[in-house]
Amino acid sequence: MARRSRVAYIHDPEVGLFYYGPSHPMKPHRMQVAHQLILGYELHHKMSCYRPHKASPAEMRKFHTEEYIDFLLKITPDNMHEMADRMKQHNVGFVGQYDCPVFDGIFPFCQIFTGSSLDGAAKLMDGSADIAINWSGGLHHAKSDEASGFCYINDIVLAILELLKFFPRVLYIDIDVHHGDGVEEAFINTDRVMTASFHKYDGNFFPQTGDVTDVGEGAGKYCSVNVPLHDGIDDSSFEQIFKPIIREIIGTYDPKAIVMQCGADSLAGDRLGVFNLSVHAHGECVSFLKGFNIPMLVVGGGGYIIRNVARCWAWETAILTDSQVSNDLPWNDYWAYFAPSYQLHADLRGKDWTYSENQNTREYLENVRNTVLKNLRCLQGAPSVQMQQLPPALYVDMDSEDEDELTDDQKRVRDLERAIEHPGEYFPPEKFTVKDAGHVSARMDGTGMKRERDWEATS
Repeated sequence: MARRSRVAYIHDPEVGLFYYGPSHPMKPHRMQVAHQLILGYELHHKMSCYRPHKASPAEMRKFHTEEYIDFLLKITPDNMHEMADRMKQHNVGFVGQYDCPVFDGIFPFCQIFTGSSLDGAAKLMDGSADIAINWSGGLHHAKSDEASGFCYINDIVLAILELLKFFPRVLYIDIDVHHGDGVEEAFINTDRVMTASFHKYDGNFFPQTGDVTDVGEGAGKYCSVNVPLHDGIDDSSFEQIFKPIIREIIGTYDPKAIVMQCGADSLAGDRLGVFNLSVHAHGECVSFLKGFNIPMLVVGGGGYIIRNVARCWAWETAILTDSQVSNDLPWNDYWAYFAPSYQLHADLRGKDWTYSENQNTREYLENVRNTVLKNLRCLQGAPSVQMQQLPPALYVDMDSEDEDELTDDQKRVRDLERAIEHPGEYFPPEKFTVKDAGHVSARMDGTGMKRERDWEATS
């Protein structure tokens, strides 16, 4: 019998409180709705739940420019008129005029979702989890010195850079309806990261990149895999092209870690999407990757119908935790959102949504698939990497009281290990009593130090 995957779930309730502005399609509130379904299905019992640290400017500067991070630190709705030149330089502007508006708390918001992805990477690196989930992450369009496509900080790139400290090769897979251009661009010249993006492409659809002929550059040639799709692709057609390509990528490239971006705007009925995928088919991609038993960081991404995003990510959390859940949704604080069906696998197409016929013919998909597989054969096996000494963040003395001896990375890992939530946070307080509120036990489990409180459920 296969061992159940150890899953780390990283969530900060504050992430759902931020607001891009009126009429903006990006709603951070969707993370809180998804979280409610996850709790309602009691999936948190199957995971170790963590609050993330807030990523520091220094951590963000490992990919983003110092000038850009300084700008994000300073910009507010109150001073934006004084920073008009810098706003234009960094592709940030007024609500209603720019995809990436200035809003209250823009930098703290970035700190939360970025810290969550970094913490997820840390859990994979120290071996305490097989899978790490951060539904607030997945902002794949952000560039090193500018915002793009609702994305300000590229948490994916930063997490991959962290993973590369430990894993020789990382595979990035993107099933958002939009091309994962920011991640591909960041690693276009290296063979240590392979990017694979399945997206809508016609030369005009945002971000106007991701043709099948875009395969990478220099040492990274053939390590960028782009699967351009047309409007209306359905479940069977997507599976027809997704599984053979992923199977060949993993067989050829032999990744030691995977980062999967699960943008839910590829679902049918999305405000900005043009695909016709069901929640079940979207989750089948996650299930297929999970079956390879490779350490995996799973992040969110696009998705602009809140109820459908929540359905999708709750279902995929069930898949990742090997859980069976009912099609009838559990009662939650946002029950009215899911009318009239109140079901997990509902018809996602709203009454005003115009159904787009599948414009991906069998011949077209076969041609794209064959082109991609031909390019992969040019790799001639997985690239070898001369690995250095393991990063010091993996060797943290958790009980050290000498702060000066700890690097920023070590302090982050230490704080992450201390941030594990006790199960009482998700239940009425009267159900739990603390055996010894002041006692914290530490134990060595062979992969690093883990801190736990002694909690006991009462009947």
